Amino acid sequence: MNSRHPPGASAFALMILLCAIWGFQQVTIKIAIDGISPVLQSGIRSLVGLALLMLWARWRGLPLLQADGTARLGLLAGALFAVEFVFIYAGLAHTTASRMIVFLYTAPCLTVLGLHWCVPGERLHWRHFAGIALAFAGITAGFLGESGSAAGTFLGDLLGLLAAVGWAATTVLIRASGLSRISASKVLGYQLAVSAVVMLPLSPLLGEAGITRLSLPVLLALAYQGVIVAFASYLAWFWLLQTYLVGRLMVFSFLTPLFGVAFGVLFLDDPLTPSFLLAAGCVAAGIVLVNLPQGKKA
Repeated sequence: MNSRHPPGASAFALMILLCAIWGFQQVTIKIAIDGISPVLQSGIRSLVGLALLMLWARWRGLPLLQADGTARLGLLAGALFAVEFVFIYAGLAHTTASRMIVFLYTAPCLTVLGLHWCVPGERLHWRHFAGIALAFAGITAGFLGESGSAAGTFLGDLLGLLAAVGWAATTVLIRASGLSRISASKVLGYQLAVSAVVMLPLSPLLGEAGITRLSLPVLLALAYQGVIVAFASYLAWFWLLQTYLVGRLMVFSFLTPLFGVAFGVLFLDDPLTPSFLLAAGCVAAGIVLVNLPQGKKA
């Protein structure tokens, strides 16, 4: 299996950019939902991303369809990817967005535990676990505190936790299996293809209204999800998975909901609360703690 090395400044910068892209996606989903149902949005997003990926692979001469013995693993990764979003969208019908964020973002914690146990090169020390715990505690205090202990949210909370398990399992599977030895483009292709096949027919089965109104903001929001998120950002993310120690990068993913809130304040006039500032401080401290240089042994 290819060796991985600790991320440096360029990887940190790319990861922060990806978190900002994923955080802004929440704004575009809210914009596009005025004309396109959410699960259908996810399916169209994957289909657009897959089409662009095929063009990219053809331009770069990458053999996406060549048999290499990874089909079963790739389909499994794609199924986990699709199931994650099914749980998210289904769970939002039974819990608040703030509670969904808290339960979904147990995924980085689950991921580093899975990597620690399954991938020898991803072993973490107490300082790394402490930093991840601090970042998660900040997210919990910042977002769960906004909604309080809402009644009747058990099913939605459980689905959010299952979505986190799916996200973590996908990352660990890619890093610990033969998928780590193939191109990032092919790994992404598996996931976009399976999620498109699952999401597009699932939308009417869930009783969604589908496409109700197309406007320029709706189309631009959908294009952002397909071109920027599903194609460009996911391709960069899977490249990071195949290049660096993932445990050091996963703590950055806690920035995503913070970016989501910040963009909501900027573009949707959402309120800025003290709990958000507390969450931001804890996440920043956790990131620093996880990525402090390791002291030399005597």
